Order: sequence, then structure tokens, then C-alpha cells
Amino acid sequence: MEPFSDFVVYVDESGNPSVTGIDPDYPLFVLTFCIFRKSDYVSAIVPALQRLKFEYFGHDMVVFHEREIRLRRPPFDFHGDRSIRDRFLAELSVWVRDSPFTIIAVVLHKRRFATRYGADTEPYGVAMREGLERVDACLAHLGNGAKRTHIVFEARGKNEDSALELEFRRVCAGSNRLGKPLPFEIVFPGKQINSTGLQLADLTARPIGRSCMNPDQSNRAYEVIATKLYRAEEGQERGHGLIVDP
Repeated sequence: MEPFSDFVVYVDESGNPSVTGIDPDYPLFVLTFCIFRKSDYVSAIVPALQRLKFEYFGHDMVVFHEREIRLRRPPFDFHGDRSIRDRFLAELSVWVRDSPFTIIAVVLHKRRFATRYGADTEPYGVAMREGLERVDACLAHLGNGAKRTHIVFEARGKNEDSALELEFRRVCAGSNRLGKPLPFEIVFPGKQINSTGLQLADLTARPIGRSCMNPDQSNRAYEVIATKLYRAEEGQERGHGLIVDP
């Protein structure tokens, strides 16, 4: 058995992957791959989130979802106390900023995608392939290209997960632009699993999408997240840590 990688990757999405019934207010599908060094994950990132949860909620069973936080749904309404909410958001941003991890994000403009690839092409599979190709490049740069790395996707449903796993295995078997097998293994936890990695990935996807839609609009969350994007040696993020297709 090949050795495990020093890294683990958590994946989350923003937007509906369907190219029919496109939401005019958010016509995107975003898939983010968050790459963590396991030693940083267990020693710093997870404990810091636990402390944040205990401080603001008194327990660590609450699961952070970007949508629930943004819409101020309980318990993220803080009983209408704006000062506590503002302090929580500030400390949440600090946690994301201080957490050492790398993001590879694939952003699909669904109308242009349907025109280029056809309405029968499934966006999730394309986004996954493009993301996995860049994850492989990133891990090779970090000296872990040949080691077995687990890629954790949040479960979406039996049929969706089966289709995703089939496409994942096809890409990893060599059906990719690199033309080689990828040493990745897929993992599906349940939707309500209290995973720090999945929660952090969930916080990144929509701000990236919003920044691509409205690059001139103030986006404080993206300002923090942008520092995590994988970059080429010359510092370029487009095509490396941020893939916009088409």
C-alpha cells in the first residue's frame, strides 16, 4: 500500500450545478478544494475552531454553514445582539485568515458553460476534473505528488454521490488533461458531519463566486480568502488557484 499523503483535501460548492433554470442573481457554480497539511489541521486549525464555538455557543456541536451565518439564522442571529454578531464575524475572519491552507477554486459561468459544452454536459464533473488536475499539481509542488491523498466531498444524495464517485474514479484513472492516473481516494461523510475541513470549505465557495460576478464590489470575506489561493511561482492565481471556465 502506498503511503498516505501529508495532506487532506475538503471540497464544497456554491450554486446549483444544473444548467437549466439558472438563477439570474447567481448564475454560477463554484467548487472549492481546500488543501490542508494534516499536522497544521490537527494542531492548530481544529482547536482554534473549537475554541471559537465554545466561546460563542457554549458547545462545539454547532455546524458552521455560510448560508445560515449570512442569513442570520439561529444560532447565528445571537438573539438580535448586533455587537456579539459583529465580534463573532470578526473572529471568524481571523480564524480563516490565520488557518494555514490552500484553495483551488473552479468557477463556472453556467450560461457560457452550456454554450461551450452543451446543455447535456454536467458542470459538477467538469469542475471536479479541473480542480483535481490543479490539486495534483499543487501536491506535486509540495512534495506529495505520489502519495495517496483523500479528497472529502460532502454527501449530496445517493444518486448524486454514485454519479460523482463514478466520474471521480474515471478522472483518477487517467481521463484528465494530464493523461495520467491521480493518486486520490474519495470520501463521503454525511451532510451533518461536524467536520472542520468541510465547514471551512463551505465558508470559501460563495465569496469566491461573488467576487467573480462583481469584482469591483467590496467583498471583505474574499479579501481574506484570496490570500489562500494557490499561485504559480510567478504569483499568478488565474489558471492555478482560480479557474474560471469559460
